[in-house]
Amino acid sequence: MTILHIDSSILGGYSVSRTLSAEIVARLTSERPDAQVAYRDLAASPVPHLSGAYLTALQSTEGQHAPDLRADLALGATLLDEFLAADTVVIGFALYNFGMPTQLKAWFDRILINGRTFRYTAEGQVEGLAGDKRVILAVARGGFYASGSPMAPMEHAETHVRTALGFVGINPEVISAEGIAVGPAQREQALAAATTQIAALAA
Repeated sequence: MTILHIDSSILGGYSVSRTLSAEIVARLTSERPDAQVAYRDLAASPVPHLSGAYLTALQSTEGQHAPDLRADLALGATLLDEFLAADTVVIGFALYNFGMPTQLKAWFDRILINGRTFRYTAEGQVEGLAGDKRVILAVARGGFYASGSPMAPMEHAETHVRTALGFVGINPEVISAEGIAVGPAQREQALAAATTQIAALAA
């Protein structure tokens, strides 16, 4: 089994999503010690945001590009290959100002590629091409944004990630910790609840 472990929090050792994603990977490897884990820290090594030159180069057969663009194209190919090669993907992220971290959005922009992870049918419908993967999300939120909460309509991180994954044929599993900025007691309670969910994950 190959696991791709992705973190995107900018908080380092203070990050709840990093704690949860690490626990998820530990849970998965506890029963599969032969699993190979590839790790990518999108905060420590950010993926460049999309540019018009990058998108144009993806659609061009011409091989002459500026060095910076060649490096960007090579990174995009590596990110896509990592994703396609993984049996399981674990993604840690937090809700930042109602959305996912921009570092994670930049990663998704290199993963959602027509003809590789999705395609359009002759009728114009979308067909996901990556539905054979297991994806587990480790989500941290400072307030209470879960479904049914008055603030749920403001949650555009998990919902965006679910949409992006659904586009390529994946229905993710989600482990979340809510209200971690409310106070120390709530933070500990949220972490404990998430840890219980992780322990129950099928490895």
